[in-house]
Amino acid sequence: MHYSEVEADVLRMIVGATEDGVRAFGEKTVTRLVRPELLRGAAEDELTEEARAALATACANVLTISAAELHDALAAIHDGILVDDDLDPGVLTAIRALAHWHSYLEQNRRGELYELAIRSIEDVDHEVSADLDDFLATPEMAAEYERIRRLLGPGTEQ
Repeated sequence: MHYSEVEADVLRMIVGATEDGVRAFGEKTVTRLVRPELLRGAAEDELTEEARAALATACANVLTISAAELHDALAAIHDGILVDDDLDPGVLTAIRALAHWHSYLEQNRRGELYELAIRSIEDVDHEVSADLDDFLATPEMAAEYERIRRLLGPGTEQ
């Protein structure tokens, strides 16, 4: 399956999922993208201490934090970025996931959950470097695609 087909299929599933299904998918996916091991690669010169604390707190409480609290945490994180373009990939993944989750919480837009799905696919791709023409050839990528399909598929029990 080509990468563009994966993207189109994920979008179709997001659009077709029930409200409960899409919310459960979002919760499981954002939790996956803010897991503690992604933050371990952060160098001290990338973020201020306040930004690191805000990031760690937001990640640890992602499912219970309010949209307003997440907004404040994201502001502290962005204000505390000390590098121009070279954030650790895991830290960048977590920040992007928090931003998409924040937008979803505020606006209930499914497009933000599509973006979370793509960030999750990219996270796996970062580890295994999937071939764009045969994107699901690696077991890791096939497993991530199956996880997304399982969570968003019709009749899925959450």
